[in-house]
Amino acid sequence: MTTLVLCVDRANGIGRTTGVSMPVDGWDAVRSLATDVGLADPEDSTVNCLLEALRVTRDLRDDGEEAVVAAVSGSGDTAVDADRSVAAQIDRLLECHAPDSAIIVTDSADDERLVPVVESRLPVDGVDRIVVRQARDIESTYYLLKQFLADEQLRSTVLVPLGVGLLLLPVLLVRFSAGVALAGLASLLGAAVLYKGLAIDTYIARLPDQTRDALYSGQVSVVTYAVAIGLALVGAFLGALAVSPVSDGAVLVPVMLFLYSSIPWLALAALTASAGQLLDELIDADRLPRPYLNLPFGIAALGLVVRGFAGYFLERESVLGHLRVADVTVFPTHRLAMFVVSAIVVSLIGVHVGARLADETETGAGAGTGGPSDPDPEPDPDPDREAVDRS
Repeated sequence: MTTLVLCVDRANGIGRTTGVSMPVDGWDAVRSLATDVGLADPEDSTVNCLLEALRVTRDLRDDGEEAVVAAVSGSGDTAVDADRSVAAQIDRLLECHAPDSAIIVTDSADDERLVPVVESRLPVDGVDRIVVRQARDIESTYYLLKQFLADEQLRSTVLVPLGVGLLLLPVLLVRFSAGVALAGLASLLGAAVLYKGLAIDTYIARLPDQTRDALYSGQVSVVTYAVAIGLALVGAFLGALAVSPVSDGAVLVPVMLFLYSSIPWLALAALTASAGQLLDELIDADRLPRPYLNLPFGIAALGLVVRGFAGYFLERESVLGHLRVADVTVFPTHRLAMFVVSAIVVSLIGVHVGARLADETETGAGAGTGGPSDPDPEPDPDPDREAVDRS
């Protein structure tokens, strides 16, 4: 069994340095080549690659294996021409030595791109990559940066927001204080990370096509979504108006006041959007899936819970007056309990209504299509009599 220990040089550093015709094979020839390359350019890592190939060959021979050491180098104006020249050199080595396997020795990530070229002609038992000890960290960092810059998606995700932030930082420093500038820069970078992390760019890219398809197909949800956006804006506006007169330094009170004022409109917006989705499902499939039936009741229950807790905190802070029912004052704890119980009742009603309507629509669909709900036709008890009648 013969093993070919192959030192590969894709960039033709050996050829440019020494002018030797490639490939070079044999112990003495490769050893002389290493000396020539080292004398011509002592800083070239190819010297270490050739010496490593010689060391691997020596170790294999010490173990009793038959090994042949060789060196190939690419030549040509383009990367494709260099790969083809290396392939031709490998074919010549195979004709001369007929090895059974190969061990590839490289000194860079670029040279490792020749591994598939060798594998297409000969089984590869291993790849030995040489990194000069003094430059290990520098070279590793270089190849990581090179791979990073070669990835277009990573460049657009990281470098573009970072560049925009660095351009805006001097403007913010001139206009505002250093704290405000750093806070604005951090917010910008955070928004960019969330923009990519939550795949918002993918959603925005698909939004025009989805909107056009919805308009052409006549979906009701297009109108209800527009109404829902308007209602949500009204809720946010009313919440902001409710918060603006508050001068209290605490954060909790403005937040609760905003939720208390805006949650009815936000819940109404969500109900409008879910109603449009329900109508689209009913029109398309002639049936209402249970999740779509439960959605409006869940939104209403959630709105009751949020408004109840917001009102409880506001009453505790004396921002909101006590609720009176039939000249009876309702305390904050009782008020919260009323909202929570109401939300639970609405949820239970939604579950019951959703299950009942879903069963009715499935039953109606099965009856209309001759499905499992249709009774089987009663078989004729006497097939012989039917045959006699036909005769």
